[in-house]
Amino acid sequence: MKHFTKQFLTLSSISIGIFITISSLTYTTSHAAVQPQTPPDTSMGKEAPGSQSLSEKSNTFEYRIEGRSDPFMPFLSDKADGTLNPNDIVENDEQLTGMQLFEPGQLTLVALVNSSDQKFAMVEDVSGKGYIINEGTKVGRRGVVRSINPNKVLIEETAMTRAGKKLTSDIVMVLRKEENKK
Repeated sequence: MKHFTKQFLTLSSISIGIFITISSLTYTTSHAAVQPQTPPDTSMGKEAPGSQSLSEKSNTFEYRIEGRSDPFMPFLSDKADGTLNPNDIVENDEQLTGMQLFEPGQLTLVALVNSSDQKFAMVEDVSGKGYIINEGTKVGRRGVVRSINPNKVLIEETAMTRAGKKLTSDIVMVLRKEENKK
């Protein structure tokens, strides 16, 4: 009797599976027959007004940004929220040499030389090593010596933001007298 029950269950599960398959095929074919299909208009190459040909539809693409993220934004960024501040300063990747290795705050003005045809200044780094700078010498990442006056050196720093805005600031290095150095 156990053997008969086992066979009966196997046969009934197979017949149920066949019934479900046939039912789904019948359902699919009955719905497919109900949906009307309109044949493409082939009347002498003329198209209905307001319609586009298949080749025009496949070549036309319009991207709408509303509600979507920027497709060119990297997935991983330094900031947690992934947005970039347009007021951030953009660093250029040029190789720093000479006086560009020192920021103006790391230098001390020690002497000014003014001859009839040339002006230059002498500066010292924190270790006491001396350097000569002229007008136009690059100092630090963004600074340029703009003028050498009788008692001071004017350095102009220029930076660009992500938005393309140019920021400038002036740094003045003043020559200090010996009695004030104590």
